[in-house]
Amino acid sequence: MQEAVHSEMTQVTEKALNHSKRGNCLSTARSFRCLKFVLFALSFVICSGCRTVPFTGRKQLLFLSEAQEIAMGRDAYAEVLQAERRSSDQRLQQIVNRVGGRIATVASKPEYDWEFTLLESSKQNAFCLPGGKVAVYEGILPVCHNEAGLAVVMSHEVAHAIARHGGERISQEMRLRSLGGVLSYAMQGQSQASQELIMRAYGIGSNVGLVLPHSRRHELEADQIGVLLMARAGYDPSEAPRFWVRFGQVQTGAPPEWLSTHPSDARRASDLEALLPQARQEYDNVPVRIGLGEVL
Repeated sequence: MQEAVHSEMTQVTEKALNHSKRGNCLSTARSFRCLKFVLFALSFVICSGCRTVPFTGRKQLLFLSEAQEIAMGRDAYAEVLQAERRSSDQRLQQIVNRVGGRIATVASKPEYDWEFTLLESSKQNAFCLPGGKVAVYEGILPVCHNEAGLAVVMSHEVAHAIARHGGERISQEMRLRSLGGVLSYAMQGQSQASQELIMRAYGIGSNVGLVLPHSRRHELEADQIGVLLMARAGYDPSEAPRFWVRFGQVQTGAPPEWLSTHPSDARRASDLEALLPQARQEYDNVPVRIGLGEVL
């Protein structure tokens, strides 16, 4: 699969370059106008929506306000709850509420309307939408094994929300669409075949070279923030790498990491292991340490 994608990208790029060599070039005036447009677009990307991610200090670009993201998250959550069945297991729902509440307390987002829901499904998944709307599927609980394992999952999802990864992904899509429009404008006057080849190369290249690595970066950042959150919430952070080892043992058929939206489970476990000294310092300083908590 890796070789097929790489081969396709190479063929598309080479064909596009060959078409360009045949003389299908823009006029000097049009090229100058396009260059000015590109420079304007890039300056807008660089200067707009700068923000620092909490805990990590990474700079990010956001074109949506947090209020807009929260409204979108609230609407999406309502749709999920209409389509999915809530769990009837009250004990497990109480544990989800307890773990979620402890993590929300240390997430430093009092403006969020936190809500935690256990969904009756075999999916091994969970999510947190902007504004603090968290859902956990029953299927992930056997992998969690205990409260600390659940805290690994829930703190990771909460980290996505407080880092505003959803808004950042939307902003990235907006940038890519804008730059695609710039590229389309720049190709006016070239043959239809040449335009299709170049746009194909742009689509494949931006996905493999930008979108997927950016998504994997978000996942690793959420792991980093999440392990600190769970430690501050009183859960033993040593459970974080152990969770990802267990999760990797039940997963099959995962694509190569460079073609995936997520890092490999082995890499996540390794990276979290390296973060444990910092996380343990947080854990040692909390007034109440829960450890692994109750078995699920």
